[in-house]
Amino acid sequence: MKEDLLKKLSDSVVNMDEDEAVKYSKQAVEEELDSYTAIDKGLANGMERAGKLFDEEEYFVPELIICSDAMNAGISVLKPHLKQENVRKKLKGVIGVIEGDTHDIGKNLVKIMLESSGFEIIDLGRDVPPGDFVNKAVETEAKFILLSSLMTTTMDNMAEVVRILQKTGVRQQFKVVVGGGPISQAFADRIGADGYAKNANEAVRLCKDLAGVEA
Repeated sequence: MKEDLLKKLSDSVVNMDEDEAVKYSKQAVEEELDSYTAIDKGLANGMERAGKLFDEEEYFVPELIICSDAMNAGISVLKPHLKQENVRKKLKGVIGVIEGDTHDIGKNLVKIMLESSGFEIIDLGRDVPPGDFVNKAVETEAKFILLSSLMTTTMDNMAEVVRILQKTGVRQQFKVVVGGGPISQAFADRIGADGYAKNANEAVRLCKDLAGVEA
């Protein structure tokens, strides 16, 4: 019965059905199913499946956004019933498109998927100067700095973020993750970033790995 309900929660997200997500989340509460399990193995699992459908080009940005809405509707029902030991402090990240570039679809997807996985993400938007990433990360005590670009002409601005972190003596406080069309693992290694992700699902796995969180 438990597995059946978890599948219904997961399916409600994949099917972009907010009403079903709420309905089965309420059922989980009534049947005293652990709320953390319902979120993790039900709703979040559905979002992970939706992300895979996006990778396979069966879903696109609008579908992912609606899936996210369904998941969050279910979470709002379950959240008040979480046991205190399951309420952990969210890992915080600063994300944005580096200065000189305004292409933000990939960045937006990474934000959606990270938030769906329990991260708190501060979105700086597009065309963001390198120093702004550092200032906001320090100000908010973030753990991650996530940089996106689709233009080769702006790649050195990503490197500048790492240089500023080093110059100001705070490099060790942050995990720097880079991504975007022209970006590669070799480039990430060259500029001293902590990791490279080629898509949103990989970004989630990478950030969890860097933070030592079980995927």
